[in-house]
Amino acid sequence: MAESSPATISVLVLDDHAVFRESVARLLHNELGFEVTHCGSIHEALAVLRQRRIDIVLLDFDLGKQNGTEFMRLAKKQGFAGNVLVVTAGIEEADSQQLIRAGIAGIFMKHSSAAMLAEGIRHVMAGKVWFDQEVLLSAVAADTKPRLSPAAERLTQREKQVLSSVFEGLSNKEIAGRLGVSETSVKATLQQLFSKTGVRTRTQLVRIALEQYKNQF
Repeated sequence: MAESSPATISVLVLDDHAVFRESVARLLHNELGFEVTHCGSIHEALAVLRQRRIDIVLLDFDLGKQNGTEFMRLAKKQGFAGNVLVVTAGIEEADSQQLIRAGIAGIFMKHSSAAMLAEGIRHVMAGKVWFDQEVLLSAVAADTKPRLSPAAERLTQREKQVLSSVFEGLSNKEIAGRLGVSETSVKATLQQLFSKTGVRTRTQLVRIALEQYKNQF
């Protein structure tokens, strides 16, 4: 298969339900700018990741005898540095917490509109996060893991507002519109959050916020 052009998003669909993964592959093939590979097991997926560049994995959580958390562990061990968007029919709070800590870029529910999936992928590829809000809020509310940094700095009200908007997957422009401030101000607040948490991306920020800042909301 020919190498993807720089503008093409290379997608790997990992789902043990053949009908679903094939329908997703057809959907994305019809969308401009996507190149899609699909497989039904972690073993097959890891082989694909070794053979070619993959920008984003659409990961089903329940993979029979294995699950998405195991894929994340093995893919990281293998050196995969791309994005992972979990696409699932349902997920337990503890599992979503584990996946967020493992570095996923979002959780997309299978019952959501199929048309939104392409939007979610592009959203993630733009450096944002895409979380089903019920799943994310449930994970945050139920998280009982000891804080990694009990002395984490307090967040300002503006930082809390921006962080909440990041949870919703809003862009800087959308956050600025919601808060009635300039986009430059939003960028400055994000930099403050990155500095306080020691991270560099929105995905990492969501993970750290879940681990260290839940009690400040």
